[in-house]
Amino acid sequence: MNKYPMTVSGEARLREELDRLKRVDRPRIAEAIADARVHGDHKENAEYHAAREQQSFTEGRIMVVVGKLASAQV
Repeated sequence: MNKYPMTVSGEARLREELDRLKRVDRPRIAEAIADARVHGDHKENAEYHAAREQQSFTEGRIMVVVGKLASAQV
């Protein structure tokens, strides 16, 4: 595995972002999906599709940040 140079402040910013994604964004999106499900048919539910798309983006970003932190050389 390649190691990538990173400053201490860069690592701290990534850790803060990861914490925000996991503790704030993830629960907010899960709640938005649950609220959108109440509105019925998922095929024509724009709120549901938007929340699922946001969930996909957030989970992808979490994976990227975790990967960067795992391969960081501080």
